[in-house]
Amino acid sequence: MPMEVQQLAEGFWRWTAPHPDWTPEKDRPGGWAQMVGCVFYEAPADSRGVRRIVLIDPLAPPEGTPDAERFWRALDRDVERVGGPVAILLGNHYHERSAQAVYERYERSPGAEIWAHEAARGEIACSLSRTFASSGQGMGADQWFELPGGVRAQEIAGLEPCEVAYYLPLQEAVVFADAVIGTGEGRVRVVPLSWAPAGAEAAMRYHESFRPSLRRLLDLPLEMLLVSHGPPVFVNGDAALAEALDAAAWGES
Repeated sequence: MPMEVQQLAEGFWRWTAPHPDWTPEKDRPGGWAQMVGCVFYEAPADSRGVRRIVLIDPLAPPEGTPDAERFWRALDRDVERVGGPVAILLGNHYHERSAQAVYERYERSPGAEIWAHEAARGEIACSLSRTFASSGQGMGADQWFELPGGVRAQEIAGLEPCEVAYYLPLQEAVVFADAVIGTGEGRVRVVPLSWAPAGAEAAMRYHESFRPSLRRLLDLPLEMLLVSHGPPVFVNGDAALAEALDAAAWGES
């Protein structure tokens, strides 16, 4: 399937690319579709006047395809125009995807860093530059990790230990890795227990912590839900997330 590119606001884009591990049997309720979503954000200048591009869970189209040529040409152009470093943010260790390729392309000029939760260390092969993690006492909606470009990260408990959601305050948008699935028509669903690690202890964490962790996001101004899997929600994201938290998980009745 071809790459799709959508401009969500000035300097704020979402694109799709085919997941390399997708197979047709995964395209069902409880599974995931072939095309996955990624986010490009051109952040405003910080207090030192530094501008940067933020890429969340970037996945480049397959090498050698016209989409790949289009993707890299556009990204090169934007990186050169902005002139500041590239920050690559990973929502979990499964989403390192094209992070290393992006990092190597811009490492020397204008500079690049890969960020992820500390629990991803040792789980990913890419050149992890910086990590973040709480004290383990839990985080409220007003407790965030402040990352490059003004992006904030919050831990999502009950799935993989390194699962996080990224919040872009100016856009009132949350970017999810694997915690929430888009189901179309402005709706989302939380992922089922099968997406959590195996074992009784992991199941207990999922049942006790997963939905409460997501519910904290409802304390934020929330318009967009940008998901890796499935269609995004562009308006009334707070209502869509609230509905999902009171509904059955994706693929469950």
